[in-house]
Amino acid sequence: MSPQTGLPVPADAALQAAWGRIPSPSAAETEFERFTRKRMERILAIVAAIGSAILGVQALLAAIGGLKDGASGVQVTLLLVVYISLAAMLVSCVLGRGVRVCAGAFAIIYLIALAAWPIVTAAGSDSQGQPWIFFLVNVGVVAAMLAFPLKVQMLWALGLPLVYGYVRLVEGGFRGSYWTTTAFDVSFTIILGFVIVSLGWMFRAVAVGVDSARGSAVASYTSVAAGVAAEEERVAMAALMHDSVLAALIAAERADSDRARDLAVAMAREALTRLANTEAVVAQEGSDDPIGTALIVAELRRALSERGADAIVEERGTAGLIPGRAARAIVLAARQAIGNAIEHAAGRGLHVVVDGRGDDGLAVTILDTGAGFDLDAIGEDRLGIRASMIARMAAVAGSVSIDSTGAGTYIVLEWESA
Repeated sequence: MSPQTGLPVPADAALQAAWGRIPSPSAAETEFERFTRKRMERILAIVAAIGSAILGVQALLAAIGGLKDGASGVQVTLLLVVYISLAAMLVSCVLGRGVRVCAGAFAIIYLIALAAWPIVTAAGSDSQGQPWIFFLVNVGVVAAMLAFPLKVQMLWALGLPLVYGYVRLVEGGFRGSYWTTTAFDVSFTIILGFVIVSLGWMFRAVAVGVDSARGSAVASYTSVAAGVAAEEERVAMAALMHDSVLAALIAAERADSDRARDLAVAMAREALTRLANTEAVVAQEGSDDPIGTALIVAELRRALSERGADAIVEERGTAGLIPGRAARAIVLAARQAIGNAIEHAAGRGLHVVVDGRGDDGLAVTILDTGAGFDLDAIGEDRLGIRASMIARMAAVAGSVSIDSTGAGTYIVLEWESA
């Protein structure tokens, strides 16, 4: 269904509309363009959830073993805070929602908990075993990989092991027996952390490259397809123009009565109208399906925007539907009038009014406050008004009214249904 008219859309028009919705690399980023990147983020979140859950269970078992030997309320609170944030991150990774927020929250909470570890434990203890919080160091790095930019991820991969090493040495009172094991743990954790960050960066870069390559391929294909279609249309139009001009010349040569001369004039106008349409945009040629007034207003506003004109398109009356051929003629004729106002009147006082008359017709008024012109003084070889406006509107049973004085120019394009 057409969004403007509510009528069925032909198959070719529907296909063209579908191709028009395919994004290109120069367009704003869309869900289509980020398809592979989103899939990769989903995969990373699932894998991170699985690995973090395994390490989390290992750390929880170690924590439970430590609690059996007695633990203060502060230690239990620390354990609950860390694991509640970890559980929230795991759930968000599985559901695929709020991953960055939950992962970032856990990364920050874990860093604070790790830094506070010497305060909530007995500093200077003789325990040579690794505390439960150590098993979550790389989980903190994984959380940073899911939540933060690359530079912050690298900072986390380096900073968390160093914080753990310092905390561990403080816990052991900086005794010599702690230095060797702590140095080994810290170096191993740093290497593993950077491997995690590197893998995440590599997979994301590959996904972005795939999205970019696909977008470029689609844009290239659509450009080539559009070029081929335009070339075919130009060939067909050239053949049609040859037949139209030749027929008009033959009719003019053989005209021996008023009726024959009128027919020759009409044929010449039709040929000029087609020529003017060809000089416009080939893509604007299409079916004669009814078109809404809103679409005409949108086209005129785009014409003003393309010209850089500081003017508005005012809507009046009741919106309706008019045949596509008449709508295109009105738009192209109005574009010509707008171009003339900008070129010859510098766009002074330029104003466009679209007066809808329901299904009975449409009137478009283009006015400016330039110096005006004398229509009779325009050379016969100048087709801007005669062909692009008058002949074009006449070809669809429309009319053009031009009133130009020293105070400005007033042009009315009218089309009424039969």
